[in-house]
Amino acid sequence: MMKRCWMAAILLAVTFCLSGCLFNASVEELYSLPQLPPEYTELRERIDAIMAGGGEYAAPQSGSNIQPVQMVDLDGDGEEEALAFMRKSADERPLKIYIFRSVDDSYEEAAVIEGSGSAIYSIAYTDMDQDGLQELIVGWRVSTELQALTVYSLKDFQPVELLRNTYSRYAVRDLNQDGLQELVMIRSDDQGNTVADYYAWSDQTLVQRPSAKISVSIAELSSGRVRSGMLEGGVPALFVTGVEDSLFQVTDILAVKNDELVNITMNNATGVSTEIFRYQPLFPTDIDGDGLTEVPAPFDLAGWGSTDACYPINWRRYDLNGSPSLAISTYHDVADGWYLILPEEWKKRVTISRDDGDPDEIAVTFAIQGSDTEPYQEFLKIYTISGSSPEYKITQGSRFLLSRQAETIFAAELLDANESWDFGITEDELRSSFKLIVTEWASGDD
Repeated sequence: MMKRCWMAAILLAVTFCLSGCLFNASVEELYSLPQLPPEYTELRERIDAIMAGGGEYAAPQSGSNIQPVQMVDLDGDGEEEALAFMRKSADERPLKIYIFRSVDDSYEEAAVIEGSGSAIYSIAYTDMDQDGLQELIVGWRVSTELQALTVYSLKDFQPVELLRNTYSRYAVRDLNQDGLQELVMIRSDDQGNTVADYYAWSDQTLVQRPSAKISVSIAELSSGRVRSGMLEGGVPALFVTGVEDSLFQVTDILAVKNDELVNITMNNATGVSTEIFRYQPLFPTDIDGDGLTEVPAPFDLAGWGSTDACYPINWRRYDLNGSPSLAISTYHDVADGWYLILPEEWKKRVTISRDDGDPDEIAVTFAIQGSDTEPYQEFLKIYTISGSSPEYKITQGSRFLLSRQAETIFAAELLDANESWDFGITEDELRSSFKLIVTEWASGDD
């Protein structure tokens, strides 16, 4: 615990220095580590020596590990190794990952991984073959348009390159359920098609198996997502979503069948996934908490006039054959940060409108659609209240509280038509169906 605390101090000091607060300090001074216990003093001196020899920090640009110095137990012995990400511009292979091992009360250099390109793009640590040792998955920024991925084993701290290939996105997941972690790399082939290369373990190394085709281009994938998820029956899968000109989103689902990676939603006749929907800023997720991954499929309600901010969604789960089934339906109000689980009976009778004329009190109204000659009957309003005196506003009429956040209050009101409608909703049912949209924390692309 003490070592973690001191390493946090190192990273905090580096972050503070990078913020530009010390305007009169040199670059070397800005990157100086704070005074540390003896073992970290040794580490600092070794990093200082690298910098004195022309080195500079080159922290990974993307992913969840973006610190210039990282502490990771690579060999499973309970002691953390230190990894320093550096650049020596004068060297033939300028990008360096220095690995320092803890020995007694100091650190000594155990290995150096070198690479070419403009930057270290990303780093991930995963015990892919479950031997107790972490593999290093390194993304190298070769050029503006090109990245290369390399997987290294580190047995006895001797870096061995298991594979290297260009890529756009990658994912590590036990897709064949053998207890080991396979690698899927998505890239553009020589003909400009998008493919997913599949690497599985055989004889203690990663071996490439047949690739699977992807519907969307690399450019379309740049606005999309690659997510690990689960199919019916607990089958692991990858959900690859691309966005076409902000108009449509296409989801390919990759899974292993008969020991091969297949795109279970690919239409073999057209070469495109069957899962193409109007674009909304929503991506596959486990929306209902059942452990399975659902894909959002927007649809129109009766009398519906869709907006960019709000839309009804059918969330569909899939089996290994790519056949979908409905999980739940929701009304998503992304602009205000909430969604509502829709009863099935509402989908053919209800219309929804959003009034944002008062930015401090936005109202979404649910109404029952009658015949062509009958007016809509409003039965429910949901309010997003902010600004001054929000607590007072929820006391107006018959409003009741749904959720209280730091700067926003969500309230609702059941109107007259709700009581007389067979499919009306109670306060408790509404609270149970009302959910806040959790903003994703994006650490960067793999």
